[in-house]
Amino acid sequence: MIQIDLSGAQKFFTKAGPDYAAASRAHEMLTSGSGLGADFTGWLKLPKAILDTELDRIVAAAEKIRSRSGALVVIGIGGSYLGARGAIELLRPVPGKGDPEVFFVGNGLSADAFCDTLEKLGDRDFDVNVISKSGTTLEPAVAFRIFRELLKKKYGAAADEHIFATTDARRGVLKTLADSNGWESFVVPDDVGGRFSIFSAVGLLPMAVAGIDIRRVIDAAIREFDALDLRSSENPAWQYAAARQNLCSKGFGVEILGCYEPSFRFMAEWWKQLYGESEGKDNKGIFPASVEFTADLHSMGQYIQEGPRNLMESVVRFRRSRYSCPVPNSEDNADGLNYLSGRDLAEICGVAADAVREAHIDGGVPNLVISCSARDEEGLAELVCFFELACALSGYMSGVNPFDQPGVEAYKKNMFRMLGKPGAV
Repeated sequence: MIQIDLSGAQKFFTKAGPDYAAASRAHEMLTSGSGLGADFTGWLKLPKAILDTELDRIVAAAEKIRSRSGALVVIGIGGSYLGARGAIELLRPVPGKGDPEVFFVGNGLSADAFCDTLEKLGDRDFDVNVISKSGTTLEPAVAFRIFRELLKKKYGAAADEHIFATTDARRGVLKTLADSNGWESFVVPDDVGGRFSIFSAVGLLPMAVAGIDIRRVIDAAIREFDALDLRSSENPAWQYAAARQNLCSKGFGVEILGCYEPSFRFMAEWWKQLYGESEGKDNKGIFPASVEFTADLHSMGQYIQEGPRNLMESVVRFRRSRYSCPVPNSEDNADGLNYLSGRDLAEICGVAADAVREAHIDGGVPNLVISCSARDEEGLAELVCFFELACALSGYMSGVNPFDQPGVEAYKKNMFRMLGKPGAV
Protein backbone atom coordinates (compact mmCIF):
# COMPACT_ATOMS: atom_id res chain seq x y z
CA MET A 1 0.00 0.00 0.00
CA ILE A 2 1.10 3.57 -0.65
CA GLN A 3 2.56 5.39 2.32
CA ILE A 4 2.57 9.18 2.61
CA ASP A 5 4.73 11.42 4.75
CA LEU A 6 3.19 14.82 5.52
CA SER A 7 5.86 15.97 7.99
CA GLY A 8 7.50 18.16 5.36
CA ALA A 9 4.28 20.14 4.99
CA GLN A 10 3.30 20.32 8.65
CA LYS A 11 4.52 23.84 9.35
CA PHE A 12 2.74 25.16 6.24
CA PHE A 13 -0.74 23.89 7.12
CA THR A 14 -3.43 26.08 8.58
CA LYS A 15 -3.79 25.89 12.35
CA ALA A 16 -6.67 23.43 12.00
CA GLY A 17 -4.61 21.16 9.73
CA PRO A 18 -5.90 18.93 6.91
CA ASP A 19 -9.68 18.55 6.97
CA TYR A 20 -10.23 14.81 7.30
CA ALA A 21 -13.92 15.32 8.02
CA ALA A 22 -14.24 16.82 4.53
CA ALA A 23 -12.25 13.90 3.12
CA SER A 24 -14.65 11.51 4.84
CA ARG A 25 -17.66 13.28 3.35
CA ALA A 26 -16.06 13.22 -0.10
CA HIS A 27 -15.37 9.50 0.22
CA GLU A 28 -18.97 8.84 1.16
CA MET A 29 -20.22 10.94 -1.77
CA LEU A 30 -18.00 8.96 -4.11
CA THR A 31 -18.94 5.48 -2.95
CA SER A 32 -22.64 6.20 -2.41
CA GLY A 33 -23.01 7.84 -5.83
CA SER A 34 -24.41 11.03 -4.32
CA GLY A 35 -21.68 13.33 -5.69
CA LEU A 36 -21.44 15.17 -8.98
CA GLY A 37 -20.56 12.98 -11.95
CA ALA A 38 -21.61 9.77 -10.18
CA ASP A 39 -22.36 8.19 -13.56
CA PHE A 40 -18.59 8.12 -14.21
CA THR A 41 -17.37 6.35 -11.09
CA GLY A 42 -17.18 2.87 -12.61
CA TRP A 43 -13.38 2.98 -12.34
CA LEU A 44 -13.72 2.10 -8.64
CA LYS A 45 -14.93 -1.38 -9.59
CA LEU A 46 -13.11 -1.65 -12.89
CA PRO A 47 -10.37 -4.11 -11.81
CA LYS A 48 -12.97 -6.61 -10.60
CA ALA A 49 -15.18 -5.98 -13.62
CA ILE A 50 -12.40 -6.49 -16.17
CA LEU A 51 -11.40 -9.71 -14.44
CA ASP A 52 -14.90 -11.05 -15.04
CA THR A 53 -15.32 -9.74 -18.60
CA GLU A 54 -12.49 -8.94 -21.00
CA LEU A 55 -9.21 -9.82 -19.28
CA ASP A 56 -8.83 -13.26 -20.88
CA ARG A 57 -9.55 -11.85 -24.36
CA ILE A 58 -7.10 -9.00 -23.81
CA VAL A 59 -4.35 -11.45 -22.83
CA ALA A 60 -5.13 -13.64 -25.86
CA ALA A 61 -5.04 -10.67 -28.25
CA ALA A 62 -1.73 -9.51 -26.77
CA GLU A 63 -0.25 -12.98 -27.20
CA LYS A 64 -1.37 -13.01 -30.84
CA ILE A 65 0.29 -9.65 -31.48
CA ARG A 66 3.47 -10.66 -29.65
CA SER A 67 3.73 -13.86 -31.66
CA ARG A 68 3.61 -12.22 -35.08
CA SER A 69 4.65 -8.57 -34.89
CA GLY A 70 7.68 -6.53 -34.01
CA ALA A 71 5.62 -3.48 -33.12
CA LEU A 72 2.25 -2.28 -31.92
CA VAL A 73 1.04 1.15 -32.98
CA VAL A 74 -1.32 2.61 -30.37
CA ILE A 75 -3.52 5.40 -31.72
CA GLY A 76 -5.16 7.60 -29.09
CA ILE A 77 -5.00 10.90 -27.25
CA GLY A 78 -5.30 11.97 -23.62
CA GLY A 79 -6.66 9.21 -21.44
CA SER A 80 -6.65 6.89 -24.44
CA TYR A 81 -2.87 6.63 -24.34
CA LEU A 82 -1.25 8.34 -21.34
CA GLY A 83 -1.98 5.59 -18.81
CA ALA A 84 -0.62 2.85 -21.05
CA ARG A 85 2.42 4.87 -22.05
CA GLY A 86 3.13 5.78 -18.43
CA ALA A 87 2.89 2.15 -17.35
CA ILE A 88 5.06 0.84 -20.18
CA GLU A 89 7.77 3.43 -19.72
CA LEU A 90 7.77 2.89 -15.95
CA LEU A 91 7.97 -0.91 -16.05
CA ARG A 92 9.49 -1.66 -19.48
CA PRO A 93 11.63 1.37 -20.42
CA VAL A 94 13.85 -1.03 -22.35
CA PRO A 95 11.86 -3.66 -24.32
CA GLY A 96 12.78 -7.18 -23.29
CA LYS A 97 14.00 -9.81 -25.71
CA GLY A 98 11.08 -10.73 -27.95
CA ASP A 99 8.93 -7.83 -26.78
CA PRO A 100 7.35 -5.79 -29.59
CA GLU A 101 8.11 -2.08 -29.50
CA VAL A 102 5.04 0.02 -28.71
CA PHE A 103 4.62 3.30 -30.60
CA PHE A 104 2.11 5.98 -29.67
CA VAL A 105 0.60 8.20 -32.37
CA GLY A 106 -2.58 10.22 -32.78
CA ASN A 107 -1.81 12.35 -29.71
CA GLY A 108 -0.80 15.42 -31.72
CA LEU A 109 -0.82 16.94 -35.19
CA SER A 110 2.89 17.36 -35.86
CA ALA A 111 3.75 16.03 -39.31
CA ASP A 112 7.42 15.78 -38.34
CA ALA A 113 6.72 13.71 -35.21
CA PHE A 114 4.36 11.45 -37.15
CA CYS A 115 6.87 10.81 -39.93
CA ASP A 116 9.66 10.26 -37.40
CA THR A 117 7.55 7.46 -35.91
CA LEU A 118 7.02 5.94 -39.35
CA GLU A 119 10.79 5.96 -39.88
CA LYS A 120 11.38 4.25 -36.54
CA LEU A 121 8.73 1.65 -37.38
CA GLY A 122 10.49 0.82 -40.62
CA ASP A 123 9.46 -2.36 -42.41
CA ARG A 124 8.62 -4.34 -39.28
CA ASP A 125 5.43 -6.38 -39.09
CA PHE A 126 3.02 -4.42 -36.93
CA ASP A 127 -0.49 -4.30 -35.52
CA VAL A 128 -2.64 -1.27 -34.72
CA ASN A 129 -4.69 -0.63 -31.59
CA VAL A 130 -6.97 2.35 -32.22
CA ILE A 131 -8.54 3.75 -29.05
CA SER A 132 -11.42 6.20 -29.17
CA LYS A 133 -14.85 6.34 -27.56
CA SER A 134 -16.37 8.01 -30.61
CA GLY A 135 -13.89 7.59 -33.43
CA THR A 136 -14.27 11.24 -34.44
CA THR A 137 -11.59 12.99 -32.34
CA LEU A 138 -9.44 14.65 -34.97
CA GLU A 139 -5.91 13.72 -33.90
CA PRO A 140 -6.40 9.94 -33.58
CA ALA A 141 -8.89 9.81 -36.47
CA VAL A 142 -6.37 11.33 -38.90
CA ALA A 143 -3.59 9.03 -37.65
CA PHE A 144 -5.84 5.99 -38.02
CA ARG A 145 -6.80 6.90 -41.57
CA ILE A 146 -3.09 6.99 -42.49
CA PHE A 147 -2.28 3.72 -40.75
CA ARG A 148 -5.24 1.92 -42.31
CA GLU A 149 -3.76 2.73 -45.70
CA LEU A 150 -0.34 1.52 -44.59
CA LEU A 151 -1.84 -1.75 -43.37
CA LYS A 152 -3.66 -2.26 -46.70
CA LYS A 153 -0.44 -1.71 -48.63
CA LYS A 154 1.48 -4.09 -46.38
CA TYR A 155 -1.04 -6.89 -45.81
CA GLY A 156 -3.64 -6.49 -48.54
CA ALA A 157 -6.83 -8.42 -47.83
CA ALA A 158 -5.46 -9.46 -44.42
CA ALA A 159 -5.10 -5.86 -43.22
CA ASP A 160 -8.24 -6.00 -41.06
CA GLU A 161 -6.75 -8.86 -39.04
CA HIS A 162 -4.11 -6.42 -37.78
CA ILE A 163 -6.55 -3.85 -36.36
CA PHE A 164 -7.78 -3.94 -32.76
CA ALA A 165 -10.35 -1.33 -31.77
CA THR A 166 -11.01 -0.16 -28.22
CA THR A 167 -14.21 1.86 -28.32
CA ASP A 168 -17.81 2.22 -27.18
CA ALA A 169 -19.72 -0.98 -26.61
CA ARG A 170 -22.72 -0.04 -28.76
CA ARG A 171 -22.38 3.14 -30.79
CA GLY A 172 -20.09 5.60 -32.52
CA VAL A 173 -18.11 5.78 -35.75
CA LEU A 174 -15.30 3.53 -34.59
CA LYS A 175 -17.69 0.89 -33.24
CA THR A 176 -19.54 0.88 -36.57
CA LEU A 177 -16.27 0.51 -38.49
CA ALA A 178 -15.10 -2.29 -36.21
CA ASP A 179 -18.33 -4.26 -36.65
CA SER A 180 -18.49 -3.78 -40.42
CA ASN A 181 -14.84 -4.73 -40.98
CA GLY A 182 -14.59 -7.55 -38.47
CA TRP A 183 -11.93 -5.97 -36.28
CA GLU A 184 -11.47 -7.51 -32.87
CA SER A 185 -12.81 -4.93 -30.46
CA PHE A 186 -12.71 -4.11 -26.77
CA VAL A 187 -14.83 -1.79 -24.64
CA VAL A 188 -14.29 1.65 -23.21
CA PRO A 189 -16.80 1.39 -20.34
CA ASP A 190 -19.67 3.90 -20.39
CA ASP A 191 -19.15 4.76 -16.73
CA VAL A 192 -15.39 5.35 -16.91
CA GLY A 193 -13.79 8.54 -18.23
CA GLY A 194 -10.63 8.28 -20.31
CA ARG A 195 -8.24 9.50 -17.64
CA PHE A 196 -9.54 6.81 -15.25
CA SER A 197 -9.47 3.99 -17.83
CA ILE A 198 -6.02 2.45 -17.39
CA PHE A 199 -7.47 -0.76 -15.88
CA SER A 200 -9.68 -1.32 -18.93
CA ALA A 201 -8.57 -2.54 -22.35
CA VAL A 202 -7.52 1.07 -23.02
CA GLY A 203 -4.45 0.55 -20.88
CA LEU A 204 -4.22 -3.20 -20.50
CA LEU A 205 -3.86 -4.29 -24.14
CA PRO A 206 -0.81 -2.12 -24.92
CA MET A 207 0.67 -2.99 -21.53
CA ALA A 208 0.28 -6.72 -22.15
CA VAL A 209 1.83 -6.45 -25.63
CA ALA A 210 4.82 -4.69 -24.05
CA GLY A 211 5.34 -7.67 -21.73
CA ILE A 212 3.72 -6.38 -18.54
CA ASP A 213 1.91 -9.04 -16.52
CA ILE A 214 -1.53 -7.47 -16.51
CA ARG A 215 -3.03 -10.25 -14.39
CA ARG A 216 -0.63 -9.24 -11.62
CA VAL A 217 -1.58 -5.59 -12.15
CA ILE A 218 -5.30 -6.31 -11.87
CA ASP A 219 -4.94 -8.60 -8.85
CA ALA A 220 -2.89 -5.91 -7.10
CA ALA A 221 -5.39 -3.19 -8.06
CA ILE A 222 -8.26 -5.17 -6.54
CA ARG A 223 -6.32 -5.49 -3.29
CA GLU A 224 -5.30 -1.82 -3.34
CA PHE A 225 -8.79 -0.42 -3.90
CA ASP A 226 -10.05 -2.64 -1.08
CA ALA A 227 -7.29 -1.33 1.21
CA LEU A 228 -7.99 2.28 0.21
CA ASP A 229 -11.64 1.95 1.25
CA LEU A 230 -10.37 2.59 4.78
CA ARG A 231 -12.60 5.29 6.34
CA SER A 232 -9.97 6.89 8.52
CA SER A 233 -7.41 9.67 8.60
CA GLU A 234 -4.87 6.86 8.23
CA ASN A 235 -6.00 6.42 4.63
CA PRO A 236 -3.14 7.80 2.48
CA ALA A 237 -5.61 9.00 -0.18
CA TRP A 238 -7.42 11.06 2.47
CA GLN A 239 -4.10 12.41 3.69
CA TYR A 240 -2.94 13.45 0.22
CA ALA A 241 -6.27 14.99 -0.81
CA ALA A 242 -6.72 16.86 2.46
CA ALA A 243 -3.12 18.09 2.52
CA ARG A 244 -3.37 19.42 -1.05
CA GLN A 245 -6.59 21.26 -0.34
CA ASN A 246 -5.26 22.71 2.91
CA LEU A 247 -2.09 23.98 1.23
CA CYS A 248 -4.11 25.40 -1.65
CA SER A 249 -6.14 27.42 0.84
CA LYS A 250 -2.85 28.92 2.06
CA GLY A 251 -1.93 30.11 -1.45
CA PHE A 252 0.07 27.10 -2.65
CA GLY A 253 -1.79 26.78 -5.94
CA VAL A 254 0.84 24.92 -7.97
CA GLU A 255 1.78 21.30 -7.27
CA ILE A 256 5.01 19.90 -8.61
CA LEU A 257 5.21 16.12 -8.84
CA GLY A 258 8.78 14.86 -8.77
CA CYS A 259 10.44 11.47 -8.94
CA TYR A 260 14.02 10.24 -8.96
CA GLU A 261 13.31 7.63 -11.64
CA PRO A 262 13.50 8.96 -15.23
CA SER A 263 11.15 6.14 -16.26
CA PHE A 264 8.42 7.88 -14.24
CA ARG A 265 8.17 10.72 -16.79
CA PHE A 266 4.98 9.58 -18.53
CA MET A 267 3.35 8.47 -15.29
CA ALA A 268 3.75 12.13 -14.33
CA GLU A 269 2.14 13.12 -17.65
CA TRP A 270 -0.80 10.83 -16.84
CA TRP A 271 -1.00 12.37 -13.35
CA LYS A 272 -1.05 15.87 -14.87
CA GLN A 273 -4.01 14.97 -17.06
CA LEU A 274 -5.79 13.19 -14.21
CA TYR A 275 -5.58 16.14 -11.84
CA GLY A 276 -5.66 18.99 -14.35
CA GLU A 277 -8.75 17.72 -16.16
CA SER A 278 -10.50 16.66 -12.97
CA GLU A 279 -9.92 19.75 -10.82
CA GLY A 280 -9.39 22.64 -13.23
CA LYS A 281 -12.88 24.08 -13.60
CA ASP A 282 -15.18 26.72 -12.12
CA ASN A 283 -12.07 28.93 -11.72
CA LYS A 284 -10.73 26.43 -9.20
CA GLY A 285 -7.99 23.84 -9.13
CA ILE A 286 -4.36 23.22 -8.24
CA PHE A 287 -2.10 23.53 -11.27
CA PRO A 288 -0.24 20.22 -11.82
CA ALA A 289 3.36 20.34 -13.07
CA SER A 290 6.16 17.79 -13.00
CA VAL A 291 9.93 17.58 -12.73
CA GLU A 292 12.50 14.82 -13.15
CA PHE A 293 15.04 14.58 -10.38
CA THR A 294 17.96 14.80 -10.05
CA ALA A 295 18.31 16.20 -13.60
CA ASP A 296 15.90 19.11 -13.08
CA LEU A 297 17.64 20.14 -9.87
CA HIS A 298 20.26 21.66 -12.17
CA SER A 299 17.66 23.70 -14.04
CA MET A 300 14.24 24.01 -12.39
CA GLY A 301 15.85 23.52 -8.99
CA GLN A 302 16.71 27.20 -8.78
CA TYR A 303 13.09 28.22 -9.36
CA ILE A 304 11.78 25.70 -6.85
CA GLN A 305 14.28 26.78 -4.22
CA GLU A 306 13.97 30.56 -4.53
CA GLY A 307 11.09 31.43 -6.88
CA PRO A 308 7.57 32.55 -5.89
CA ARG A 309 6.32 30.75 -2.80
CA ASN A 310 3.19 29.34 -4.43
CA LEU A 311 4.59 25.83 -4.94
CA MET A 312 3.92 22.61 -3.08
CA GLU A 313 6.02 19.58 -3.94
CA SER A 314 4.96 15.92 -3.99
CA VAL A 315 7.72 13.37 -4.52
CA VAL A 316 7.19 9.74 -5.50
CA ARG A 317 9.86 7.44 -4.06
CA PHE A 318 10.22 3.68 -4.52
CA ARG A 319 11.21 1.73 -1.42
CA ARG A 320 13.10 -0.91 -3.42
CA SER A 321 15.28 -0.61 -6.52
CA ARG A 322 15.35 -3.24 -9.24
CA TYR A 323 19.11 -3.28 -9.53
CA SER A 324 22.28 -2.88 -7.51
CA CYS A 325 25.00 -0.60 -8.87
CA PRO A 326 27.91 -0.05 -6.42
CA VAL A 327 30.45 2.70 -7.01
CA PRO A 328 33.89 1.19 -7.76
CA ASN A 329 37.06 2.14 -5.93
CA SER A 330 39.72 4.11 -7.81
CA GLU A 331 43.43 3.72 -7.08
CA ASP A 332 44.32 7.32 -7.89
CA ASN A 333 41.07 8.82 -6.56
CA ALA A 334 41.57 11.72 -8.98
CA ASP A 335 37.90 12.62 -8.79
CA GLY A 336 37.87 12.49 -4.98
CA LEU A 337 34.98 10.05 -4.92
CA ASN A 338 36.54 7.17 -2.98
CA TYR A 339 34.42 8.16 0.01
CA LEU A 340 31.56 6.66 -2.03
CA SER A 341 33.39 3.43 -2.94
CA GLY A 342 31.25 0.37 -2.40
CA ARG A 343 28.09 2.37 -1.77
CA ASP A 344 25.17 1.59 -4.01
CA LEU A 345 23.88 4.20 -6.43
CA ALA A 346 20.36 3.69 -5.07
CA GLU A 347 21.58 4.58 -1.58
CA ILE A 348 23.31 7.71 -2.89
CA CYS A 349 20.14 8.71 -4.74
CA GLY A 350 18.15 8.30 -1.54
CA VAL A 351 20.53 10.59 0.34
CA ALA A 352 20.22 13.14 -2.47
CA ALA A 353 16.42 12.98 -2.19
CA ASP A 354 16.61 13.58 1.57
CA ALA A 355 18.95 16.52 1.05
CA VAL A 356 16.69 18.08 -1.59
CA ARG A 357 13.62 17.68 0.61
CA GLU A 358 15.36 19.41 3.51
CA ALA A 359 16.56 22.27 1.29
CA HIS A 360 13.17 22.84 -0.32
CA ILE A 361 11.31 22.82 3.00
CA ASP A 362 13.82 25.31 4.40
CA GLY A 363 13.25 27.39 1.26
CA GLY A 364 9.50 27.57 1.90
CA VAL A 365 8.18 24.71 -0.23
CA PRO A 366 5.76 22.27 1.48
CA ASN A 367 6.87 18.74 0.74
CA LEU A 368 4.78 15.54 0.56
CA VAL A 369 6.51 12.18 0.11
CA ILE A 370 4.54 9.42 -1.62
CA SER A 371 6.25 6.10 -0.97
CA CYS A 372 5.59 3.13 -3.27
CA SER A 373 6.79 -0.44 -2.80
CA ALA A 374 8.74 -0.98 -6.03
CA ARG A 375 8.84 -0.31 -9.75
CA ASP A 376 6.86 -3.42 -10.67
CA GLU A 377 3.29 -4.50 -11.45
CA GLU A 378 2.18 -4.20 -7.83
CA GLY A 379 3.78 -0.79 -7.48
CA LEU A 380 2.07 0.44 -10.64
CA ALA A 381 -1.31 -0.70 -9.32
CA GLU A 382 -0.67 0.99 -5.98
CA LEU A 383 0.15 4.31 -7.64
CA VAL A 384 -2.80 4.30 -10.03
CA CYS A 385 -5.38 3.37 -7.38
CA PHE A 386 -3.99 5.90 -4.93
CA PHE A 387 -3.84 8.80 -7.37
CA GLU A 388 -7.28 8.07 -8.85
CA LEU A 389 -9.03 7.88 -5.48
CA ALA A 390 -7.22 10.91 -4.05
CA CYS A 391 -8.06 12.89 -7.18
CA ALA A 392 -11.78 12.17 -6.85
CA LEU A 393 -11.74 13.07 -3.16
CA SER A 394 -9.77 16.25 -3.74
CA GLY A 395 -12.14 17.32 -6.51
CA TYR A 396 -15.20 16.83 -4.34
CA MET A 397 -13.50 18.65 -1.46
CA SER A 398 -12.94 21.68 -3.72
CA GLY A 399 -16.58 21.64 -4.82
CA VAL A 400 -16.20 20.62 -8.47
CA ASN A 401 -17.33 17.66 -10.56
CA PRO A 402 -14.10 15.64 -10.92
CA PHE A 403 -15.47 13.55 -13.79
CA ASP A 404 -16.39 15.99 -16.54
CA GLN A 405 -14.25 18.18 -18.81
CA PRO A 406 -16.47 20.70 -20.59
CA GLY A 407 -13.61 23.08 -21.26
CA VAL A 408 -11.85 20.57 -23.52
CA GLU A 409 -14.43 21.19 -26.25
CA ALA A 410 -13.70 24.92 -26.67
CA TYR A 411 -10.62 24.60 -28.87
CA LYS A 412 -12.21 21.82 -30.92
CA LYS A 413 -15.11 24.03 -31.99
CA ASN A 414 -12.71 26.73 -33.17
CA MET A 415 -10.45 24.23 -34.92
CA PHE A 416 -13.27 22.55 -36.84
CA ARG A 417 -14.65 25.94 -37.89
CA MET A 418 -11.22 27.10 -39.09
CA LEU A 419 -10.62 23.84 -40.97
CA GLY A 420 -13.95 24.17 -42.75
CA LYS A 421 -15.63 21.06 -41.33
CA PRO A 422 -19.19 20.83 -42.70
CA GLY A 423 -21.68 22.02 -40.11
CA ALA A 424 -19.04 23.52 -37.81
CA VAL A 425 -19.90 26.88 -36.23
